[in-house]
Amino acid sequence: MNIKSILVATDLSAQENAAVQRAWQLADAHGATVKLVYLAPRGQRVPPHAASRLANAARQLEEGLGLRAQAAPLEAGKVADLVAHARDVDLVVLPHRRERSTAAFFRGQPVLRLLRACHRPVLVTRLGHGAHYRRVLVAVDFSPESVALVKLAAAFGARAELELFHAIDTLDEARLRSAEATEHAVRLYREKCMRHARERMLTLTDSFDARRNRLLTAIGRGDPGRQTVIQQERSGADLVVVGKRTSSAWEDFLCGSVAHRVLSWGSSDVLVVPPAFMQASEPVAANRLQRAWT
Repeated sequence: MNIKSILVATDLSAQENAAVQRAWQLADAHGATVKLVYLAPRGQRVPPHAASRLANAARQLEEGLGLRAQAAPLEAGKVADLVAHARDVDLVVLPHRRERSTAAFFRGQPVLRLLRACHRPVLVTRLGHGAHYRRVLVAVDFSPESVALVKLAAAFGARAELELFHAIDTLDEARLRSAEATEHAVRLYREKCMRHARERMLTLTDSFDARRNRLLTAIGRGDPGRQTVIQQERSGADLVVVGKRTSSAWEDFLCGSVAHRVLSWGSSDVLVVPPAFMQASEPVAANRLQRAWT
């Protein structure tokens, strides 16, 4: 993935400065352009001084780091406004916010609404510094998109250790038990699943010989979202990369997703990537960049 354009949302508070710092660091590493958008906390109006402060932040980016930056025109400061700006960029950087509202309960947190609307990778920042990532945990499901997901994670953490993690869902094992299968049959099924996961993990890692000395693997058992969070805490990863399949608000509300659980329960930065973006071609990305500055 070529990260050539970054959109960062902020309310210009000290608490949300981590998102701006991370966007600066990524833009500097990739030679990307940066667009700043004001995103007001829910229930608050855009303050009168927001436009000048946003412009000043963009000017600091240009003068201090030599990056090409601009402040987006001030609008209502809502997620819907952010969606319009996000359609033509390679990456969106958001500060971690947890809305407590009826809309957020049924339709999901802002990051999930954004993903459903614009299909762009979204980096949610929790950590309060802009240091380079030391360890990146990639949640893989061995789908065709997994290779692209790992490559994207490598672009984010060129200096970091990569850890590929797969959680074996135990739902089918529970069904065997509910059907009164013998303990021997359940154990054989569990061993088969583990053997299959190890073979698929080996096939996946063989695609990344260049990073083999910094490529770790782990396999867990249980709910993939919960197990990914547990593995992140165990390994100390400061970034989790996870895919997010296309779904409606009701599907997310009723069933949840790995991305939803990691965003809700994790303590690291989280990069959520929709499959449609991973399948995008280089010419399409270049086209988006050109449109972003016209």
